[in-house]
Amino acid sequence: MSLRFHEIGEGSHRILNPINDEQLMLLGEICQLTPAQRQLDLACGKGEMIARWAQRWGISAVGVDLSHVFTAAARDRISELGVADRVTIVQGDAGAYAAEAHAFDVVSCIGATWIGGGLIGTLNLMRQAAKPDALLLVGEPYWNETPPPEACAALGVGPDDFATLIGTLDRFEGAGFELVEMVLATLEGWDRYYAPQWWNLDAWLRTNPDDPEYAEGRKFLEQQRRSHLAYGRRYLNWGIFVLRQR
Repeated sequence: MSLRFHEIGEGSHRILNPINDEQLMLLGEICQLTPAQRQLDLACGKGEMIARWAQRWGISAVGVDLSHVFTAAARDRISELGVADRVTIVQGDAGAYAAEAHAFDVVSCIGATWIGGGLIGTLNLMRQAAKPDALLLVGEPYWNETPPPEACAALGVGPDDFATLIGTLDRFEGAGFELVEMVLATLEGWDRYYAPQWWNLDAWLRTNPDDPEYAEGRKFLEQQRRSHLAYGRRYLNWGIFVLRQR
């Protein structure tokens, strides 16, 4: 599905995942950030996390994202918050980004583990940029309960793409990481992430009936809405997990 419809759907979002502003700043408090620290944020979206954390705790950061739309919004945000001297935004494939080896105190990938072909591959990418004692922050879905085949089909994932919460812990530990904290999405957070996208997509469809991608946009909206209401709210949750290398 076209990246364009994610850009349209998330046009009014600052945080491109199902956590809220309070949870975003709680995560920064959990990480005990200091001005001397450096963060690398892979698939940074609109850069809200690194911009806000640079403003609040004085860290420096590099954010990488594939979307021209999102990186432009990120640059506007860091300028708005007065942190352009400490935050750099790079437009490009986060999975191929050549980061300085073992140079960052915090390495994050929040909700985009597809950049490394899945959770473990992405953790291995992150590990390459992390100092030995760094924190790794990974945003990842998990199953509330074992999903039936029709839920997986509607959500466009395989049953083993994600694990239960305890199964996710097993994956972290199997990859050589210690889970030290977490911030989990709520059902309200999921709804506030998805429902505004329906509004944004509907507005685009109503004002662009002759766009060559209109039919694809309509399909995207209908599939996203039905899959969330029928299956996502019951079976799927999401969290940001704070890890250290063992």
